Amino acid sequence: MTVADSSGVRLDGPWTHRDVAANGARFHIAEAGDGPLVLLLHGFPQFWWTWRHQMTALAEVGFRAVAMDLRGVGGSDRTPRGYDPGNLALDVTGVIRSLGEPDAALVGHDLGGYLAWTAAAMRPKLVRRLAVCSMPHPRRWRSAMLADVRQSANSSHIWGFQQPWLPERRLVADDAELVGRLMREWSGPVPPQDAVVDTYRRAMRIPSTAHCSIEPYRWLVRSMARPDGVQFYRRMKRPVRVPTLHLHGSLDPVMRTRSAAGSGEYVEAPYRWRLFDGLGHFPHEEDPAAFSTELINWLQDPEPDR
Repeated sequence: MTVADSSGVRLDGPWTHRDVAANGARFHIAEAGDGPLVLLLHGFPQFWWTWRHQMTALAEVGFRAVAMDLRGVGGSDRTPRGYDPGNLALDVTGVIRSLGEPDAALVGHDLGGYLAWTAAAMRPKLVRRLAVCSMPHPRRWRSAMLADVRQSANSSHIWGFQQPWLPERRLVADDAELVGRLMREWSGPVPPQDAVVDTYRRAMRIPSTAHCSIEPYRWLVRSMARPDGVQFYRRMKRPVRVPTLHLHGSLDPVMRTRSAAGSGEYVEAPYRWRLFDGLGHFPHEEDPAAFSTELINWLQDPEPDR
């Protein structure tokens, strides 16, 4: 197990930092506010800081906002194994228990969204509500990757990750220049500021982060025909039975809108679809005010099926 120097990702702000133990590993979290727990799960190529805008907005209206670094990223442990979605989802539910809460509203983007879908299906009693951004349901993702040529092309980075060692080297080459390029190419018409991109580039350069960031994607592809992958996707037939908010950017170049939009068939609960016009793969960063408003209104709505 590798313990990284996480000082570069414990960024200052109106939140506190600490570590919690869960599922055999140590996880870095940032938290703000008091009230019902909202657990925020980042995607690739980011870390907890991607939720900085939502953390303050949630805390201001009476929620306990907690953003965690996923296994192998940011200030969390780099373990040699455990990057399959089933185990990563147990990391998430383990953190909920370690925080002393009976349940949480899960908010996930990209890979974090995939894990949020998974946790809601595997441990429904620990998930109060579910909000997913820029990621279809796991079974929908699998069918889109295999049957939709355009979706497969849009996710070419995932196929590229299947090579050994080279993807890690490319991610950290030239001070992680590729991270900045992906952030800009995947965003909508307004690219992220240089200072924001530089923050993600520095985080990716923490030793072992690139490898650990890629391992979940290797499992997703390589397991498709393996018994463990077949078993996982069979488990994902279990319907999600908590109110679900599904958010997507209309200009997302990574995940096609049609790939994400069919996910409601796996939800046997109130399901709300929200498409952000003119935004790309990172709606929560491209227009944080609009995203936070949509999320908070839904979390506070006692009748989310309206």
